[in-house]
Amino acid sequence: MKTFNWPKHSILAIAIVLTWIKTYVVYHISFDMKIENVMQQLILFLNPLSFLLFIYGVSLFFKSVKARNRYLLITSSVLAVILYANVAFYRFFSDFITLPVLFQTSNFGDLGASAAESIFVTDVLYFADVVILFIVMKFIVVEKEFGVIKPAIRKAYFVLAAAVLFLNLGLSETERPQLLTRSFDRELLVKNIGTYNYHIYDIYIQSKSHAQRALADGSELVEVNNFVRSNQAEPDVEVFGLAEGKNLIVVSLESLQTFVMNEEMNGQVVTPFLNELSSDKDTFYFPNFYHQTGLGKTSDSEFLVENGLYPLGGGAVFFTHSGNTYNSMAERLGDNGYFTNVMHANNKSFWNRDMMYNALNVDKFYDVDSYTVEDGDAVNWGLKDIPFFEQSVDHMTEMPQPFYSRLITLTNHYPFHLDEPDQFIPEYDSNSGTLNRYFQTARYMDESVKLLFEDLKEKGLYENSIIVMYGDHYGISENHNDAMAQYLGKEITPFESAQLQRVPFFIHVPGSDKGQVVEEVSGQIDIRPTLLHLLGIETSKDMQLGADVFSEDHEEFVVFRDGRFVTKDFVYAGNTCYEKETGLATDAASCAPYTERAAEELGYSDQIINGDLLRFYDVKTGNLLIDEANQSK
Repeated sequence: MKTFNWPKHSILAIAIVLTWIKTYVVYHISFDMKIENVMQQLILFLNPLSFLLFIYGVSLFFKSVKARNRYLLITSSVLAVILYANVAFYRFFSDFITLPVLFQTSNFGDLGASAAESIFVTDVLYFADVVILFIVMKFIVVEKEFGVIKPAIRKAYFVLAAAVLFLNLGLSETERPQLLTRSFDRELLVKNIGTYNYHIYDIYIQSKSHAQRALADGSELVEVNNFVRSNQAEPDVEVFGLAEGKNLIVVSLESLQTFVMNEEMNGQVVTPFLNELSSDKDTFYFPNFYHQTGLGKTSDSEFLVENGLYPLGGGAVFFTHSGNTYNSMAERLGDNGYFTNVMHANNKSFWNRDMMYNALNVDKFYDVDSYTVEDGDAVNWGLKDIPFFEQSVDHMTEMPQPFYSRLITLTNHYPFHLDEPDQFIPEYDSNSGTLNRYFQTARYMDESVKLLFEDLKEKGLYENSIIVMYGDHYGISENHNDAMAQYLGKEITPFESAQLQRVPFFIHVPGSDKGQVVEEVSGQIDIRPTLLHLLGIETSKDMQLGADVFSEDHEEFVVFRDGRFVTKDFVYAGNTCYEKETGLATDAASCAPYTERAAEELGYSDQIINGDLLRFYDVKTGNLLIDEANQSK
């Protein structure tokens, strides 16, 4: 019986088709990308092909069939790893991997519990195409191929690959104009140019940003400075200096979102102490306050608080730019006689904090080695919040006053596991174990904050301190929208998803009797100027993009790192403009002016960071140091 010989290059074609189809299927089953029309579906189907044609086509330059097959199998394996890495990353961060994240290896050891929650036995199926390709190479018979492929054939092949690429880009441009120059949204990039092309684009963007510092001469700061000065907010004279000379205690509330505030879960109050505090006569509470973090999560929130600048869109600025010159809140307070410190009972190198805190001029970092971790006191990545607060207050009693202490909590962290003795309420009953456990860890956090206040009073620190607390980032990602819809009793639209980015913000000034609920729309970028003004420290010469929330000039405009934004009247999310009051879609023209402004603000912040532009700025005089910098080159 005659053996059937497959046509030449069948292995190449099979490798391409296997990876292509697998990638398209993974788009639908593993990533929550909204497909709104037939054109978007066509682009999604087409976008992996051009890259696969190019990368697999390299095999055409090998002389032997054995070498070609080896290259195809290795390439297929590498692409499978890349795609699966994005899948696992997306499960945790609801985002795609960027180049800087790959170099954050010092964090990987601390991500054990979180990573384990994102990996399943069935994930081996993501590598099924590699196994199939290996079997095909072993058992099918292909017509004999001799030597190097003819140049004419290779040329025709790569012309086809280029044609597919340009078709993809052309269709993407019609669907999303200026995609590669204006988009801050990685999902849009993946949806239009594909996972693999996105990573090439990301390498280009990251290389460009690193080159910016080398090429910057300070002239870029002129335009940025003009923008900052034109958007300054004068402090409210009644609030400016309200807490002058007092200690400043800032608490980062891990993963705490506003949706649990003043609400119940199956009849259980989730945050009883924080609810009471929100209406306290000495507390300013902000229910319309939003986190503005990116992939750096907690470290991004720290960056926002300290610098009044946005984090980067493609990685944690704590890693990528820890060698920059900054003018942090810690530095300003240090210049005004404060002992500045950060307390975090975790490894000092996590998020590169030990290096970044030096750049921020923090006097002392109390890391895990500054704490005693008894049996049963550890959770997730460090010390539980209750013993953490107890020992932190003990440290405060030994500090020179006034001091600025920033405390970073840990217990209310994904995957939200808690020992039974620490469970003050039962789990929720949705189809999401993550959301079910979240209510328990949020309740534990509330109890720990209550004990913090009691301990500060007992140790005599309460009256001479102001206590500021804010949620650092979301805890429940969009991967759990079905469960969130069950709890909230409504569909999670892009509008609702944007509203879920609200996090609690408290400013507690003992004895002030000026507390109120402040409905103003504001964000983490506003914390720095607000607190410095409360302490009586002028910021008119500071290079910051936030504004004092108590100022009459404060603009109700919050920009998210991915380009979404919220104003007093509108919410822009999912490429749609919504009325804030009703949650209904409205004319895109209503959001158009703010869209330009959002891109402008994010762009200026990126320029400052990527170009390390604050080395050309004298915060004491407000002068640009362009001439001196150019002379020193």
